[in-house]
Amino acid sequence: MAPGTGEQARRQLRAVRVRATVIAVLAVALALVAGGVALVLGLRAELSNDVRDAARERATEVARVIEADRGVPTLTVHAEDEEFLQVVTADGTVVAASDNVEGRPALARLAPGGSTTVETGLDEDAFLVVAVGARDGDRELTVLDGRAPSGVVEATGTVTRLLLIGVPALLVLAAAATWAAVGRALRRVARAEAAQRRFVSDASHELRSPVAAVRQHAEVALAHPGRADASALAGTVREEAVRMQRLVDDLLLLARADESALAVTRRPVDVDDLVLEEVRHLRTAAPDLAVDSSGVGAARVIGDADALRRLVRNLGENAARHARTRVAFALTDTGDGLIRLSVEDDGPGVPAADRKRVFERFVRLDESRTRGAGGAGLGLAIVAEVAAAHRGRAEVGEGELGGARFVVALPSAGE
Repeated sequence: MAPGTGEQARRQLRAVRVRATVIAVLAVALALVAGGVALVLGLRAELSNDVRDAARERATEVARVIEADRGVPTLTVHAEDEEFLQVVTADGTVVAASDNVEGRPALARLAPGGSTTVETGLDEDAFLVVAVGARDGDRELTVLDGRAPSGVVEATGTVTRLLLIGVPALLVLAAAATWAAVGRALRRVARAEAAQRRFVSDASHELRSPVAAVRQHAEVALAHPGRADASALAGTVREEAVRMQRLVDDLLLLARADESALAVTRRPVDVDDLVLEEVRHLRTAAPDLAVDSSGVGAARVIGDADALRRLVRNLGENAARHARTRVAFALTDTGDGLIRLSVEDDGPGVPAADRKRVFERFVRLDESRTRGAGGAGLGLAIVAEVAAAHRGRAEVGEGELGGARFVVALPSAGE
């Protein structure tokens, strides 16, 4: 990638990150503001209802005394700046009042059961007044109880102040979290794009080599038909076609993994048969390697035989590619519901820093592009995908032979 192109890509990623953060913060801000307003209004309504209920209860008590033929009682309140009581006739004449409104006309004209707010001068906030009807002989009276909503104002004011402090803090946290999350996502996208570009380059090289070989032999045969060796040409074409088919098969298998279509066919599979099959294959394909299968025991899983065969084949070929003189297979049913397949070699091993990365797609620790260096870095990715599709896992560590030891754990089929 050209320096200018890289800088442009970084600027685009930063712009995406900024836009995503701004949009997220605006969305969170709208949600918080709407939620805060709803909270304050709901709290105000709830507390106002509590004040109204308390006023109605006190007015009802006075009305009960009047209707018990005890006459209009002396009206008293606990806090003169927070409550008043008045008893008024149908024409608005005050017949009794608490001391703090003594001598004042009716502060509200309400029908029994009604409520309103009035300015009383007892407090800077308007009082909430409720009316309860009472009959004193042949007189229709109305008991008015007024309450100052000071508790409502204080509570809603406190909540509002807390929201004014908390909302900006939450927005800062939301911005920081979004900035970090989008940054991680964009870094993953950038790594995926870089891996994809590496893969395209590697796959192009891998495909170019067999295509070029086939074309070269075909052109020679066309140019010198009398000297062309049909058997050699067919052998070359077959060998290179196999290489291309293997790469295409790997890509198709990974595409199936992306669609969760691996291990669709599930039946009992004797994994030891697959391992011994791979042992025989390696002994034939790499006669200079010592292939140890003494640690292979009986083990069965429920799964897709073809996918599991590919898993074992990829592990075997990977070990043979890096081994100096020896490859060892081991397979055990541990009795804890898992079987463990291990394949190790006496090669250079896998550095600790690369032991997770080695299972990623398109990753080759050896960036060499010689034909002896292997494929496009898909073999171990396929191992991890097949293991995951069978509810298992794959990992790598250091083996007893001094090289890498790959271990695949899969659920056992049991007896």
